[in-house]
Amino acid sequence: MKALALFSGGLDSMLAMKLITNQGIHVKAININIGFGGTKDMSAVFRERAHEAGADFEMIDAREEYLQKVLFSPKYGYGKRFNPCIDCHAFMMKKAKELLQKESADFIITGEVLGQRPMSQNSKALKNVLELGDDDSLVLRPMSAKLLAPTKPEINGWVDREKLLDIKGRDRKRQIALAHEFGFKEYASPSGGCLLTDINFSAKLRDFIKYQPLHVKDIALLKIGRHFRLEHGAKLVLGRNERENEILQKIDNSGFDDIFLGEELSAPFGKISKNASQNDKILASKIALSYTKIDKNKVHGVLISGETYEVCAENIKDISKQYAVGADC
Repeated sequence: MKALALFSGGLDSMLAMKLITNQGIHVKAININIGFGGTKDMSAVFRERAHEAGADFEMIDAREEYLQKVLFSPKYGYGKRFNPCIDCHAFMMKKAKELLQKESADFIITGEVLGQRPMSQNSKALKNVLELGDDDSLVLRPMSAKLLAPTKPEINGWVDREKLLDIKGRDRKRQIALAHEFGFKEYASPSGGCLLTDINFSAKLRDFIKYQPLHVKDIALLKIGRHFRLEHGAKLVLGRNERENEILQKIDNSGFDDIFLGEELSAPFGKISKNASQNDKILASKIALSYTKIDKNKVHGVLISGETYEVCAENIKDISKQYAVGADC
């Protein structure tokens, strides 16, 4: 037998896979990349975690399809932020089912735990996920299987239901104990890894789509830096440290121009909307200068797409707060 595992990279997913590989079943971990993880490439880390659980690994790029089909029109709405968790889980179920024949796999497993997350893992939500994901009873949740109706893999004897678990709720003592029992050396601490549940990221996303459509290429820009919506509607993004400056410089987005103050100033690197007005470019230059240690009363040159703007940043720091998006400016 072979199973495909929807793998978030977290401990519950690792444990679910280990419970199945321990029964002699070949498991392939599938990470569905919808684009809203962190700023770091976690594929190597996820691969190692999957291997610890005895599974193969593959990351599937579903960003474009997720934007088109799920993010802006979820049947079951959003959580507290911009997170359509039920529709998102169902989308991933469908993606996994599309791969069953290609991978010569028999069923799907997930690391979901009954009652662990208030929106997406209560009894009704788990049922809604299955229905929205075209349920055919091929989805097995090993962590809470004994608390749920038997699935085809259990009914048909593909897996031993007695070797599955009955974990419920948000307490993770049993998961931690199992991780030690299985000898897992590295696993993620319990936390929401999706940026769509983050208050600041959600604010940036809502602001962005208020002014223009969101494309896959824009997601990387939303994940990083201080964000501002300027007086005439331009978007400004400034790096908060050297690492973010380097990331911003590598982002290739034709809808934005670079803002460069010179390396000698220890200044933030920035991006501004390509269609920004002259007034917004001047304002952006002043805001960028305000995050340096230079004399704010003196005039300095700021380079935006080949054109230099001579400005000073006197008193701009307090003024710039009215243009800030999110709470990290």
